[in-house]
Amino acid sequence: MEKEKDIIILGIESSCDDTSAAILKNGRILSNITANQEAHREYGGVVPEVASRAHQQNIVPVVDVAIQKAGIRKEEIDAVAFTRGPGLIGSLLVGVSFSKAFALALDIPMVEVNHMMAHVLAHFAEDPEPSFPFLCLTVSGGHTQIVRVDDYLKMEVLGSTIDDAAGEAFDKTGKLLGLDYPAGPLIDKKAKLGHPRFKFAEPNMPDLDFSFSGLKTSILYFLKKEIKTDPDFIEKNINDICASVQQAIINALMVKLIKASEETGIKEIAIAGGVSANSGLRAAVKSEGEKRAWNIYIPRLEFCTDNAAMIAVNGYYKFLEKQFVGQDITPVARWKI
Repeated sequence: MEKEKDIIILGIESSCDDTSAAILKNGRILSNITANQEAHREYGGVVPEVASRAHQQNIVPVVDVAIQKAGIRKEEIDAVAFTRGPGLIGSLLVGVSFSKAFALALDIPMVEVNHMMAHVLAHFAEDPEPSFPFLCLTVSGGHTQIVRVDDYLKMEVLGSTIDDAAGEAFDKTGKLLGLDYPAGPLIDKKAKLGHPRFKFAEPNMPDLDFSFSGLKTSILYFLKKEIKTDPDFIEKNINDICASVQQAIINALMVKLIKASEETGIKEIAIAGGVSANSGLRAAVKSEGEKRAWNIYIPRLEFCTDNAAMIAVNGYYKFLEKQFVGQDITPVARWKI
């Protein structure tokens, strides 16, 4: 019996400040290479122009390393899957342009990928994989969503943020506290050394939507008030402040996730996106999972942050459905699932 042909996908991710390339063979990841950009740290946030220039420098060597590490030849690649959006236009343009050139040179098809859908499908980069249907709390720097996933390419957003995302709440609080960018991991680290003894305004949103702007304002006013009394308040209480802020953000996320599970009856629960790397959130999901008999799926840290493996996975399932795009494709800054 003749062996079926292998399907090899090159994934390209360039939506923000990470340049990433991955090789996937028959649904399994062979390599996942990412180049980070340290230049943004001094600015306290991602500078779009700096990001796009760095992508131009990084993309060729990153793809080259991914192909070498996978142990394949570029001529064996069957399709290029790339992030079309959402994201920073300048950054996306580099990835899309490279993918067009690569696909044209090898005469292979291209597959467009929605960055947020790919975060959900990061759960299929390795075992264990969730069963359908499942709920995915997708929490990244610019997005906070609860997604119902009925199949690889069939998803419905049940709730999303109406203003700021959870990741933005972490980063903007970090600025107030004088922490380096990105602040999320630093707040997580300090929170482990503190106690959540300070209280902030709790978001009161209907349905399954989120809001973090009120919480950010509450933190700002709290800090201003305390600093008036004691100019060294932040320095003296940094660990407890971080623990309190982190707890407030996690509580807001968990309330909606629990509500979504109760309303849908779904107990297959996953988290995804950069903020899903937060140790407090991971612990909270596991704890609620034990209480509520949830089956919990939490990706390895490598698959939480922006990476090309998740793009390749999404591209693989689109490839099976022959969902290809042409050379006239352009990036989009906003793109809903």
